[in-house]
Amino acid sequence: MHGPATAGWLVVALCAAAGTYCLLRLRGVPGAGRGTAGGEALMGFGMAAMAVPAAVVTPPRWVWLLYAAVFGVAALRTLGPARRSSHHLHHLVGMLAMVYMSVAMALLPGAAHDGHGTQGTGDAGGTPLATGVLLIYYAGFVLWTGARLLPLQTVTVTAPDGRAGPEPAGTVLPDTGRTAGPVAGTVTEAAPVVVPVVVPDVGAPEDRPEMALACRLSMGIAMLAMLLTL
Repeated sequence: MHGPATAGWLVVALCAAAGTYCLLRLRGVPGAGRGTAGGEALMGFGMAAMAVPAAVVTPPRWVWLLYAAVFGVAALRTLGPARRSSHHLHHLVGMLAMVYMSVAMALLPGAAHDGHGTQGTGDAGGTPLATGVLLIYYAGFVLWTGARLLPLQTVTVTAPDGRAGPEPAGTVLPDTGRTAGPVAGTVTEAAPVVVPVVVPDVGAPEDRPEMALACRLSMGIAMLAMLLTL
């Protein structure tokens, strides 16, 4: 793809790492989950290969057409599950985005390939409308997935005697002798607030859904970077 070589290699590393993790998930994911993990692995490695800087290797036109054919077949296989699941619908959008970028790169003239789109006419691949729609979609997906990965804090109110929940009115607290509740002439003492810290355990890839979300977030960011350079 066009763009700075350093950014291209970062995208290659990010997508290759995500694809490798998705391959590892294939070992323990049962049933339909294996197809999902396989599709994500295909996306990861396909994006890694497509993001190799053009200064290093300039694929011939038939390579881009081969990419379009492979991801076109993958998109056709995703049509059925996409009607029943929003997650598979996202896979379908990703496959179609890969087909779109591959066709756009195949239609570029040879001078644009050699000059990263800056020589000759300087025309970019693709159409502004399709590229803009995909950029908006993946920007929203990245924000939504990133929000899901944010840790959620659960606040538990614990009374001094170890019981959870508020003390009933007029109850004498055993440690201070003061009363809790709206009783005249008494002093109400606030119960301590305990915020538990959940430490995720290290398990198998299929037991850690947050890692699968992180891989999808990584590929979403990489897709944004590739669309911006299209």
